[in-house]
Amino acid sequence: MSVISISENEILAKKNPFLGTYNTPYQTIPFNEISVSDYKPAFEYGIKKQNTEIEKIIANKAAPTFENTIIALENSGEIISKTSSVFYNLLSAETNDSLETLAQEISPILTENGNKIFQNQALFERVKTVYNAQSKLQLTNEDKELLERTYQGFIRSGANLNDKDKQEYTELSSNLSRLTLAFSQNVLKETNAFSLLITGEKDLKGLPSFVIEAAKQKAKSKDKTGWLFDLSMPSYLPFMQYAENRDLRKQLYLAYNKKGYQENEFDNQEIVKEIVNSRLRLANLMGEKNYADFALQQTMAKNTESVYKLINQLLETYKPVAEKEFNEVLEFARKTTNDKFELMPWDWAFYSEKLKEEKFKINDEQLKPYFELERVKSGIFWLANKLYDLNFKKNTEIRVYHPDVEAYEVTDNAGNFVAILYTDFHPREGKKGGAWMTEYKEQWIKNGKNSRPHISIVMNFTPPTDSTPSLLTFDELTTLLHEFGHALHGMLSQTTYSSLSGTNVYRDFVELPSQILENWATEKEFLDQFAQHYITGEKIPQEYITKIKEAENFNVGYACVRQLSFCFLDMAWHTLENPFEGNVKDFETKAWQQTLLFPTIEGTCMSTQFNHIFSGGYASGYYSYKWAEVLDADAFSVFKANGVFDKKTANSFKENILTKGGTENPMTLYKKFRGQEPTIDALLKRNGIK
Repeated sequence: MSVISISENEILAKKNPFLGTYNTPYQTIPFNEISVSDYKPAFEYGIKKQNTEIEKIIANKAAPTFENTIIALENSGEIISKTSSVFYNLLSAETNDSLETLAQEISPILTENGNKIFQNQALFERVKTVYNAQSKLQLTNEDKELLERTYQGFIRSGANLNDKDKQEYTELSSNLSRLTLAFSQNVLKETNAFSLLITGEKDLKGLPSFVIEAAKQKAKSKDKTGWLFDLSMPSYLPFMQYAENRDLRKQLYLAYNKKGYQENEFDNQEIVKEIVNSRLRLANLMGEKNYADFALQQTMAKNTESVYKLINQLLETYKPVAEKEFNEVLEFARKTTNDKFELMPWDWAFYSEKLKEEKFKINDEQLKPYFELERVKSGIFWLANKLYDLNFKKNTEIRVYHPDVEAYEVTDNAGNFVAILYTDFHPREGKKGGAWMTEYKEQWIKNGKNSRPHISIVMNFTPPTDSTPSLLTFDELTTLLHEFGHALHGMLSQTTYSSLSGTNVYRDFVELPSQILENWATEKEFLDQFAQHYITGEKIPQEYITKIKEAENFNVGYACVRQLSFCFLDMAWHTLENPFEGNVKDFETKAWQQTLLFPTIEGTCMSTQFNHIFSGGYASGYYSYKWAEVLDADAFSVFKANGVFDKKTANSFKENILTKGGTENPMTLYKKFRGQEPTIDALLKRNGIK
């Protein structure tokens, strides 16, 4: 690593945006001033500066205290955090070859720096002194949580290991940072590499006009004649739902499901093996028999037994329902084709959509005209005001990283500044698939000043065309509500320490604020605020709302079992107790066998594209989506009992959960809101199972 002197830094501070103060509204990021060449010098100087800060903590002659050790450590590394937040967020939302090449170089360096800090024996001794004396200190609940997390951070980073094992831990964690990054880059490249160009109108049969128009626009943007489909969700999903050409559905399905499994330059099979074996060895160094036992220590579940208890209970409850739903779709497909028809995975979305239309007389083509993106966004802003007194004002003076992105000032009803919110809605080649919320700046309180957060929500929604604005499906509406729920968790944070703010909570608690907000998607008063036909201005008919609610639990068993399949696959990889050298596909098939309703398809593999667990932080944690469903159904039952817009209930959820971040144990926070621990009953009731 090159070294930057102080005199060089004085020069860089004038030119490198990360090393100076942002001269922008609310200290927002000056994206227009940042170039790829700025990142490496900023990271290098940030590391140098943080090491100086650490040395100062260690050299302090005064006895270790919470202030001179724990808070001082919390406040170190500001330039690294400042630079990382931009670099890694753009790596997901607006990447390019230069950024990805740099990431492969920078990520191991940052991991190594973190390891050196957390394995510094002199620093650990100071932390341990404070930790052991905490009963004599006057600490708030938040102080205690910061102290606990800091101490555990050292333990879980190998502070108690001998020098040889510390070195191995460092090598493993640096290698993992490289591997997980390579995994996600390969998935993105595989996604971007495929497209299906249709030139004959007969192959468009069954597709709604909005899908056809979007595909034509996509082809035009690529200087092609015809209709272009790719593996982005707004293109892939409606094709699978509506296209009558079964061969083309199969072609698209196979392309989507063989990502990372094609024995080419983007193949992830060996990377999967290296990741799981590195994680296993790391867990062994920490005295655990498998990685899940290590990872789950800092969750609400606590251990593998609790996770398996939950997912087995859900499988036992929902699989009979899923099998009944599967057979119903199969019988429907045979009724419309022939009695020997074999239902395959590329048929499911198509025939289940047709059955849904027959049973409930509702589909996306009917609903999309009422879900114009700008109006949906206004409706969600209305909901945030109704529940939590938030107001949103677009600010074009705030710089953004892509023309699609918009920035909003968020204030409360008294006019106090709350947060900045960035919105980024449409797919592009430099953006990963899926949807997520992230932070460009966390919230904290320092020297009496409450420094407010800068939050971003990123989607891959159907883009506008030459003739229509962006119109959302109902699923896209619920996705936006989900990510906005995460955003509320970040924006409303009121914590002292940034490492405990917003969504810095246990992985199996973080989905509660997001999933609970999805419940408002079928509430009439909410829909009435924005759901108007984009041409006529007509409000969404009551019969449509009724049909949406009636269809709410359509194939709910199938959806649950499908998600449970990912939970079992995740746990299988991370409960391995011996290094894995076998066949990735064979292991996968065995791992989720009990959840499968379709035959295994040759040439496809989920593990090689499973970003959540191999690059996205959900290793041993995919179950948290199901756990959060239990939480959100239980929590929303309080809103249902008191009124879904009841201010007292909303204030309680805000004050006990949304503002608290990770300042207390999540079960403690939940019980303050709910008055008791959650049960599975509300979820079963909501899904019509009980």
